[in-house]
Amino acid sequence: MTKPQQPQQRITLDLGEKEAEGIYANLALITNSPAEFIMDFARLVPGMQKTKVHARIIMTPQAVKALHKTLGANIERYEKVHGEIKLAGQPGQDGPGIGFQSE
Repeated sequence: MTKPQQPQQRITLDLGEKEAEGIYANLALITNSPAEFIMDFARLVPGMQKTKVHARIIMTPQAVKALHKTLGANIERYEKVHGEIKLAGQPGQDGPGIGFQSE
């Protein structure tokens, strides 16, 4: 027996002026506990030894996995149109390893 599909819920987002400006980040620090992932976003400026967190996002593991899947699909679409995204500091790439990295 198959489950009847529930109709998709339509969500309306209210985007404030400040949030619409966005926050630029080139560094993300990600930690997790059994219950949540904590993502801190910062800007690392060349020549500066110190930076500050500009945004912290806390999500459940399920929400992070859904985000991961959605980001992957968006990156695939982007690369089909614009070509492969090159990562500095990776094998075969030029430039220092800086920014978003996993350990």
